[in-house]
Amino acid sequence: MPITLLPASAAAFAPRASPNIVLNTKVDPWLTATLKRINRIKRPLNSVPQHFRCLTETLSAPTAIWTLCSIMLPKAPDAELRKDENPLIEALFNYQLVHIEAYVVHVDMVSQNEVAFKLTPETIESLVEYHKDIYSVDTSASTWNWSEKEVQLKKLQENFVQAANKFVYRTNAIALEGLEEDGAGELLSGGSEEVKSAIMGLFLPLLPPPPRVVDVVRPAPLLPSSTGSENWWQPSLSQVAPADTWRVIPSSPSATSSVDSHANMWANMSLSELQLPSPAPSYSLPYSQPYCTSSYSAPMYYSSPMTCAPLMPSLPLPSMLAQQCSTSVGLGGFGWDRYQEYTTQFATTM
Repeated sequence: MPITLLPASAAAFAPRASPNIVLNTKVDPWLTATLKRINRIKRPLNSVPQHFRCLTETLSAPTAIWTLCSIMLPKAPDAELRKDENPLIEALFNYQLVHIEAYVVHVDMVSQNEVAFKLTPETIESLVEYHKDIYSVDTSASTWNWSEKEVQLKKLQENFVQAANKFVYRTNAIALEGLEEDGAGELLSGGSEEVKSAIMGLFLPLLPPPPRVVDVVRPAPLLPSSTGSENWWQPSLSQVAPADTWRVIPSSPSATSSVDSHANMWANMSLSELQLPSPAPSYSLPYSQPYCTSSYSAPMYYSSPMTCAPLMPSLPLPSMLAQQCSTSVGLGGFGWDRYQEYTTQFATTM
């Protein structure tokens, strides 16, 4: 895109001067019709120089002020606005209509086909006054306080003054169709909304400083050269507590149940009931030998350690109880004819 050069009158704080107009070798018919409409005195428009002279005189007149848009702004800060139940009364007493006025500083119908407008000093003064007395108060009240808040607020106001004086609105040259008799005019085809958005974009918010980043102090990692255990990197072996030999036995009904049943049988039997003779050696063999869990060394019990311990060494045997009994314990009530029945029952219990 080629660079568009604006005249010196378009610079910030520059006084108003005659607009810079550049016409093509052939004037568009709509421009000729517009100039004929606004001229009170009929003048010939048969050549490009005649169009140039007529357009320059019209746009250079003191009355050639264009109304770009109108903006509704509050009359006072938000804390001082009047509160009323009727919204119409609030709008009448609390808001004012500010007309954004400008004049033409540049017309280019050759390369860019555009027209440029610059704000009038009265409009700039109105905007700067509103920004200082109302907008700055509201934006200051809506932000928290910090040490340099007033300095930032003053800088914000100075930047707005510069932006308002530098503001130049550019649009298509067809906007000159809105030209009137005295050189004034209004934007057509929705151009006013574009100007309103551009003007409101000049009101920047007051931004507080970003929060300070707090450095998190983390402890230094433990290195091998640091004081401590020399073998800190070696995995520690878990200390296995000594297991009870009676609790290591797997859940087998043949071992645990038999031991518990024998213990309960001998504990609940009285001396009068102990009339059995000493059992056959084949039945006393498990009690005379040490109890060993090596028989449960199948693959499914590989995790259980192999332990050997005597089974209840303090448990008296039936033969010992029979020898301790006196002659008062008779054998008449035993019934030797039922010996095979007791022998079978005792073997089944084992």
